[in-house]
Amino acid sequence: MPANLPPQYFDAEKRYRLAKTPQEKIQALEEMLRIMPKHKGTEKLQGELRRKISKLKVEATKRSSGGRKSDIYFVEKAGAGQVALVGPPNSGKSSLLAALTNARPEVADYPFTTRLPVAGMMKFENVQIQIVDLPPVDPHLTEPWVYAVMRNANILWIVLDLSDDDLLEHLEIVLQQLQEANIQPVGLREEEESDHALAKRTLLVGTKADDPRAPDHLEILRELYGDRFAIFGVSSLDGDGLDALGRASFELLGIIRVYTKAPGKEPDLSEPVILPQGSTVQDFAEQIHKDFSRKLKFARIWGPGKHGGQRVQRDYPLTDSDILELHI
Repeated sequence: MPANLPPQYFDAEKRYRLAKTPQEKIQALEEMLRIMPKHKGTEKLQGELRRKISKLKVEATKRSSGGRKSDIYFVEKAGAGQVALVGPPNSGKSSLLAALTNARPEVADYPFTTRLPVAGMMKFENVQIQIVDLPPVDPHLTEPWVYAVMRNANILWIVLDLSDDDLLEHLEIVLQQLQEANIQPVGLREEEESDHALAKRTLLVGTKADDPRAPDHLEILRELYGDRFAIFGVSSLDGDGLDALGRASFELLGIIRVYTKAPGKEPDLSEPVILPQGSTVQDFAEQIHKDFSRKLKFARIWGPGKHGGQRVQRDYPLTDSDILELHI
């Protein structure tokens, strides 16, 4: 039986091949295991991935107990996905993190204030998206671990200061450094990948949109890069543009929210189950409990464009905001 692995699986497999630490490899393998269809054709592959994960967890534990300095730079993913903030010095990354989350990074008007990764959770509707602030990208001063965090993230925000007359030059420096680190920002169109570069979905974020110079700089940025990236002008002071940035990031994660409903009861809309786009009823059942996955007979579904309570089978594809009632 063929495995019929989806494209997202091979994206995660590439992240695994390019990972530098046990934690990064574990993250990629767990994503591969979660994405792949569960049937007889993938049973052997599932076993191989689980064995690799187990072996890497032992290795990661040994490194942690040995007190390796590099471990303090690893940011474990949390929430519905992880966004890494990438940008030149003084681009407003830390202020943006503070405006979007409860994190309190050090904010100053001198470069390289951020020395370690700082993470916070951004709320979008009823999901949490993790935002990670990083030291600025510099051709001579950026340490390798910074690029490792970028590789592990789901999305990159390239953050630029819209009050900066040199923002185009700074953007080119960032793109060049990412290229040298074998990271390929992918925006509105799929670009041809090399065998070594890791594609990362990317948004361009212009901060200080409240500055008088911002409109002109934003127009130039869109004229030169608007056919490649989605571009957002935001203000950390008054909050302009932050909601649109949150929605675009949610959509770029390629995930859906699905809700549980017990027979005869109202659905639980407080805690959605987060799944990759293209997931099925079977995938949802596995997230709830292994017994549900094994014993599932059918499900009833409610959602946009669906007949309320219609009966569906294991392979039925799900969409965002569906409600499922599982029957075993």
